[in-house]
Amino acid sequence: GSSLEPEERSMEPPAVPEEEEEEGAVPLSVAPGPVGCQLFGYVGIEAVLDQMKIKTMKTGFEFNIMVVGQSGLGKSTMVNTLFKSKVSRKSSQPGQEERIPKTVQLQSITHVIEEKGVKMKLTVTDTPGFGDQINNENCWDPIIKYINEQYERYLREEILITRKRKIPDTRVHGCVYFVPPTGHWLRPLDLEFMRRLSKIVNVVPVIAKADTLTLEERAEFKQRIQEDLKTHAISVYPQEDFDQDPEDTALNDRIREKIPFAVVGADQEHQVNGKRVLGRKTKWGIIEVENPAHCEFPLLRDLLIRSHLQDLKDITHNVHYESYRVRRLNESNRPG
Repeated sequence: GSSLEPEERSMEPPAVPEEEEEEGAVPLSVAPGPVGCQLFGYVGIEAVLDQMKIKTMKTGFEFNIMVVGQSGLGKSTMVNTLFKSKVSRKSSQPGQEERIPKTVQLQSITHVIEEKGVKMKLTVTDTPGFGDQINNENCWDPIIKYINEQYERYLREEILITRKRKIPDTRVHGCVYFVPPTGHWLRPLDLEFMRRLSKIVNVVPVIAKADTLTLEERAEFKQRIQEDLKTHAISVYPQEDFDQDPEDTALNDRIREKIPFAVVGADQEHQVNGKRVLGRKTKWGIIEVENPAHCEFPLLRDLLIRSHLQDLKDITHNVHYESYRVRRLNESNRPG
């Protein structure tokens, strides 16, 4: 029964006749072991964490924050309170008369802050003139232009043939948007700004000067803002799409329930029960800025600095900058 068709030749090597395996013998093809492989003794892999820590302490790192809102909402005071130092635009230019500019101007101040040997190059970008005009049409354009300019600057450095070992990072990692404490709904200006900016930068909305609202008004206002954001499909930081594991989701869900944070800023210390605390003095008592019972400033500080600072930088690089880079490279590759 020979077939007329040519015989198909297999590319695989001829099979070796299987020998009877001895009892307890190890098979030739060993499947990869489990992820948590048991070590026979101490290797020292964990020391890489110490190496990373030492390297970061030597080189330091950059963090760029932008504050946006109408004048008089306490943006400069809030930045000073966050970093417990005079880092705002107003603090570094004392004695100058504050005038509302006719157009939105962006002003950046850079400081090097050091704490326990860790250096941070902090850049604070203020937006005087935003929302202060009679006609606020397209007042977000200079801000969008500035953010994209920083992406462009980083991209130009990145595509050079000879690149710097460390590219200077001026990209905005977080934008804190100050909502006026009206107690009603978000204004069209607030909605339009966050809708446009949340696509290119991490936007963290806060209720400014929350001590002007009662606790009931504050809770109601916060709920209305959350409804507004959901209705208009505005995704503020931390975005649900970028949660990496169930642990991240659980933590960020708790934060999302509290956003926008109702904050109070103060850069003066007062004596309370024998302790010096940051707060605002009123006739009926002192509003302690770092007391969670008084305001949600500690939640904002933890989000921006203690728990999510690296995440803000990662999302800026991997999501917002990446989408800008793809768009720009597609534009440059298009035939004329």
